[in-house]
Amino acid sequence: MASVVLLLLGPGVWAPLGGRLWLQGRRVAALVPARCAGSGSGSGSVYDVVVSGGGMVGSAMAAALGHDVHLHDKKILLLEAGSRKMSDRLPEHYSNRVSAISPGSATLLGSFGAWNHICSMRCKPFRRMQVWDACSEAMIIFDKDSLEDMGYIVENDIVMSALTKQLDAVSDRVEVLYRSRAVGYTWPFPYHTSDTSPWVQVDLADGRRLQTKLLIGADGQNSAVRKAAGIHNVQYQYDQSAVVATLQLSEATDNNVAWQRFLPSGPIALLPLSDTASSLVWSTSHEHASQLLSMDGESFVDSINSAFWSNANHSDFIDTAGSMFRSAVTLLMPSGTAARQLPPSVAKVDPKSRAVFPLGLGHATEYVQHRMALIGDAAHRVHPLAGQGVNMVFGDIACLIHHISTAAFDGKDLGSIKHLLQYETERQRYNLSLMAAIDLLKRLYSTSVAPFVLLRTWGLQTTNAVSPVKEQIMAFASK
Repeated sequence: MASVVLLLLGPGVWAPLGGRLWLQGRRVAALVPARCAGSGSGSGSVYDVVVSGGGMVGSAMAAALGHDVHLHDKKILLLEAGSRKMSDRLPEHYSNRVSAISPGSATLLGSFGAWNHICSMRCKPFRRMQVWDACSEAMIIFDKDSLEDMGYIVENDIVMSALTKQLDAVSDRVEVLYRSRAVGYTWPFPYHTSDTSPWVQVDLADGRRLQTKLLIGADGQNSAVRKAAGIHNVQYQYDQSAVVATLQLSEATDNNVAWQRFLPSGPIALLPLSDTASSLVWSTSHEHASQLLSMDGESFVDSINSAFWSNANHSDFIDTAGSMFRSAVTLLMPSGTAARQLPPSVAKVDPKSRAVFPLGLGHATEYVQHRMALIGDAAHRVHPLAGQGVNMVFGDIACLIHHISTAAFDGKDLGSIKHLLQYETERQRYNLSLMAAIDLLKRLYSTSVAPFVLLRTWGLQTTNAVSPVKEQIMAFASK
């Protein structure tokens, strides 16, 4: 039976995701493919895998493919519409676009040598996370007794530079076409006939036509691959934008804590870059985001410090109820709570580091079709409040690489729907549960109505006191 999964889109609104057509007992793409212009080498070079989209997602996918021992004899192509992005010199200033890399994602990057390059350039580990409510004293602290790194804050440009170096290292296996844009795709029939091509055909803007046994769409939230395949994308635009900036702290600290506070207008996060610098991600209303962007530097810094330190949204009723509940929890589980820390004070914002972008949720109803797979933002998009977007991406890559590598080792067709469906099942199961949890948190903390504030206050205090629950959350987030 065709599976149906559900995603919470809003209060009382649920939408079915999934659903495929069946043909002779096997699931196939819902889109009826066009007849191919021809077959064989006459229709262009044939690649084993073509990755469409050479940003951080596509470059990581292509580099992982190129370094896989079971794919050493395969012909791989990476298509990137932009120019080559790599600098031999470490930028003097921090970029305002950063990612929180989990240990699991670092392991993936390390499997093909990229993580060593990242560590040799610039990254900042964090060993503790403190999350708290602006409407109460409730908080939750994540840390490890072993003082192991919980994650790493890395600039996206640094990741791209490392990935480009690793692509260069396997240039004999992975061909990269920069400034090459795909303008059309022709899909093969699930069952090959004598007058059709068995491969996906890719038409480039310069007139060239390529063929591939497996096309991987890594071309972002507006994926042309997904649209050409006729895959529906369930999406929802949040009433928020994210403001990002690079900040200088008032004084040097160990700065190994990731801070996040839930304001009624949206979460604000301070992520460590060095002992004196941090990166800001502030999710707020579109109007407030525009105001933050147009403020002078001093007013902008004052707004940030106020957002982290002000108790203007507190109420005596919530504080009293929360304090009584916290005392009861402490009596029952005296060793379950960690000591609260105060966030650092911000001194200034780096010139021209402020930027804003809209936030939304999206999920493709299918991740795969015959000879095609979607990864990253082409398949899913989440709110940044949990810092899990990039780790979901690297999780996709690790899972798809595993199934492609296994197929190659077993001598099977890389584009077979059988192992692609295994990838889809595994990733949808993980991604949808995480997306639903993130969406629920976003909605739960977007209100200052007393009953909801009290409910989340007690919930946060209980979770903070129950170590096994926190350990499970950390284990899930570290993948």
